[in-house]
Amino acid sequence: MAPLAMMSERLERLRGRLLLFAPVGLGAGIGAYFSLRSEPGVPGWTFVALLALIAGLVARVLDRGRFPGFAIVFMGLATILLGMMLAGFRAHNVASPVLGFRYYGPIEGRVVTIDRSQSDAMRLTLDHVRLDRVDRDEIPGRVRISLHGRQGYVDPVLGMRIAVTGHLSAPEGPVEPGGFDFRRMSWFRGIGAVGYARIPALVVAPPDRDVPVGRLRRAISTAVQDAMSGEAGAFAAAITTGDRSAMSRETLEALRASNLAHLLAISGLHMGLLVGFVFSTLRVALAVTPGLGQAVDVRRIAAFVALIAGAFYLALSGGAVSTSRAFVMVAVMMGAIMTGRRALTLRAVAIAALILLILKPETLVEAGFQMSFAATTALVAVFGALRDFQGARLPRWARPVFAVFLSSLVAGLATAPFAAAIFNRVAHYGLIANVLAVPVMGTLVMPLAVLAALLSPLGLGWVALALMRWPIEWILGVARWVAALDGSVGHVIAPQAFVFPVIALGGLAMVLLRGGGRVLGGLALLIALAAWTQAGRPDVLIAPSGGLVGVIGPQGRALSKPQGDGFAAQNWLENDGDGGVQEAAAARAGYAGYKGALRYEPGAFSMIHLSGRGMLDRLQDACENAGLVVIGTKSVEGLMTDDAPCLVIDSDVVRSTGAVAIYLDPDGPRFVTAEARAGRRLWTGRKAPIPNLVYPISNGRNVSSAPERNVDLSTAQ
Repeated sequence: MAPLAMMSERLERLRGRLLLFAPVGLGAGIGAYFSLRSEPGVPGWTFVALLALIAGLVARVLDRGRFPGFAIVFMGLATILLGMMLAGFRAHNVASPVLGFRYYGPIEGRVVTIDRSQSDAMRLTLDHVRLDRVDRDEIPGRVRISLHGRQGYVDPVLGMRIAVTGHLSAPEGPVEPGGFDFRRMSWFRGIGAVGYARIPALVVAPPDRDVPVGRLRRAISTAVQDAMSGEAGAFAAAITTGDRSAMSRETLEALRASNLAHLLAISGLHMGLLVGFVFSTLRVALAVTPGLGQAVDVRRIAAFVALIAGAFYLALSGGAVSTSRAFVMVAVMMGAIMTGRRALTLRAVAIAALILLILKPETLVEAGFQMSFAATTALVAVFGALRDFQGARLPRWARPVFAVFLSSLVAGLATAPFAAAIFNRVAHYGLIANVLAVPVMGTLVMPLAVLAALLSPLGLGWVALALMRWPIEWILGVARWVAALDGSVGHVIAPQAFVFPVIALGGLAMVLLRGGGRVLGGLALLIALAAWTQAGRPDVLIAPSGGLVGVIGPQGRALSKPQGDGFAAQNWLENDGDGGVQEAAAARAGYAGYKGALRYEPGAFSMIHLSGRGMLDRLQDACENAGLVVIGTKSVEGLMTDDAPCLVIDSDVVRSTGAVAIYLDPDGPRFVTAEARAGRRLWTGRKAPIPNLVYPISNGRNVSSAPERNVDLSTAQ
């Protein structure tokens, strides 16, 4: 019994910190839900609910027994199961129709979001959608459409109802197995179709009267850019209203390469700077007011007003996910001040995380949530440790400089693994850029933005905006300078699936645990980083369209064409840790043969990718000379017999399997498909079984009598 008593005592020491572990348990359950390969039905959810109830009851019984520490283990299990149920409830609650076919025709709807696509085209999200010849029950709640070509007939604003003729289809799945699933993100945002239009859009009805904030946002963005022209004005509009439509691609790329892109997105930094400036300024003003500083608690009044300012900023910025997340965090901190508690604590961070995970569990798998909470948790932990440090202290004049340097260093180190894993790039000089730019953002840009808002009713907002231009030009200059340095950006290969959660849990263990727990957390983090260096990539990748194939050659991944399927091509190269572009990758060595019939033949494996005119005429010859023939843009139904000597991946196959990855293992090719990896989930919309594929073991020549290796892509991983 002595070992049990010792373990119970150790666990009991965590009781005072249970609030800190609550979002970890909830997040683990949410992550478990998203990692499932099939959607639980009523029996499955009933079992999970009963298991959670039993775990809670066991925890209650143990809490009153001889070993109360073990109650914490069952409380943690109940929290994990609760996280699973929260995520499942949310996924079912946001369900809306997804377009089940390719549509071309009139599209009408109300504008709810305005942004820009990857190709820099204006992109609109519409609700209250109308589609021609489509039943009302089948029309998605929201559609997203990019406007290409000459679009000079409409200047979209929020609430405006527009009409356009364009193409729509369901959101596409990952461009490679295990990759980013756009379908899942669209599901939780209520987007049931995406597409494009090349015909000019037209106004059907003016903006609704029920979106005054949207009109105010548009008016402020226009006023800011009128008073401050060029890239500085576009930057100012972006940080005040969230409108990035005027930002050039060159400036955006410079900000990303210098690790300053976070200054552009209205997130925790902006919300914190704004609310902090309002709070500090008002607190000082009230404190020096005769008779007021002693009569009332000026901190509580200042916190309340700062919270209102933050809420207005949230509404003005369009209520984006990152801004909403930032507002929840500052609301918790201001609430702590109003209730007489310390604002910047790990408890405040935990409460903010709990609120977000309960309201929107899907935020757990979003880059913004992961990076913002990684940075905030690390900063609070480090500065909390410094606050309790009893050793020698820096001179008072040096503390602000040290704080800026240390905060940039800590935030950069905390978010670096996440940024590298998500974006496959590392800004080598990001620390330098942030040290030079972030103080200017906090001490000049945001205060001048608040001053401009206060002076605007008097017609003097232009004065603050004129002063605001110079610090913004400094920030943009720093971004361009750092981005132009040799080796400013490094490219990182995508990690294995287990690396990301192990890094997160290891980092949390280092912050939340003590003693040996911290050592184990650090060890887990180091093991995950070491494993990352051994990550591998598929030898062959086939795009969901079947029209693009990428193979590993002596110079990296060689692509089958220089244009088309650009999103898949870019993602493949980024996940390879390759900084190249599609056109250059298409010119690399790797393929033999000729355009229209490219051959890839490393060792015993042989593949031919057919494309262009007459591809079906070349099918039989290709099949006799290769074990695998990819002709993904056409169907070969009726053209091949069951005893054909090759495996053919055509449009019918990729429609069922999604993207295909092939690993050339020593015992033969191993296939992994995007649909098999994604599983049967609410957002995949797949009900038909994935077809079984058969690949000949030989190199493809004269294989009619060769033994065959059955490859079931529905289970191959």
